[in-house]
Amino acid sequence: MRVMIITQNEPIYIADTVASLIDKLLGKHEIVGCVVLSPSPFGKRETLIRKALKTLKIFGFRFFAYYTIKYILSKLTKKPLVSRLEEKNIPQIHLEKTINDSSSLAEISKYKPDILISIAGNEIFKKPLIELAPRGCLNLHTGLLPKYRGLMPTFWALKNNEKEIGVSVFYVDQGIDSGPILVQRNVPVRNRVQSDLIKETKKVGIDCVIEALTKIENESAVIYDNDDRQSTYFGFPSRGDVEAFKKSGARFF
Repeated sequence: MRVMIITQNEPIYIADTVASLIDKLLGKHEIVGCVVLSPSPFGKRETLIRKALKTLKIFGFRFFAYYTIKYILSKLTKKPLVSRLEEKNIPQIHLEKTINDSSSLAEISKYKPDILISIAGNEIFKKPLIELAPRGCLNLHTGLLPKYRGLMPTFWALKNNEKEIGVSVFYVDQGIDSGPILVQRNVPVRNRVQSDLIKETKKVGIDCVIEALTKIENESAVIYDNDDRQSTYFGFPSRGDVEAFKKSGARFF
């Protein structure tokens, strides 16, 4: 299949995740392009200064310092996503406007993708984009849907003392993490910190994406209902949520 990836240029976790996906796709599918959006690791597109101040205010100095250093080290020591795309001769697509704008849809359409795969896409996709590729649009979510829809599912699962978290690969619809599910896999917590669980769920998630693509290509996919009646949704945490996270015994790193 002709695959197009939609992601963001975030160097700490996502660049490695997308690189892993690319390595596992090559030889099995044709990657016709990768839409690279501006980074917004917490799901909302804001200026860098606003993101920094918000992170410091809500998560505290230790968290802020840890991820600031991690961000700088990632920039200095890891190959940027755009370089990895160039090495694999994968076209990188930078959009001038939002991904749902008619000009963006026209640009994506030029590559004639059979299927779109969103890895941390940070915009809500509208119907014209969702229906652009004949095989649909998949999204990787690091939560066991229909539970933990929304932002930062590993944070909320740890705050709530869950014994296991997981990943879901689902067809994108016009809701938030509400489309029908193709593949799910559980990931035990085992007293691990959030940063380790983020890495583990993204690693497991890429395997689930490959499994979903294989099922779609073989026309053997079984769709599971993402039941709204059983759903829970979580947004961006407050300072109080962060304090409750710590009191629960959970750790960020």
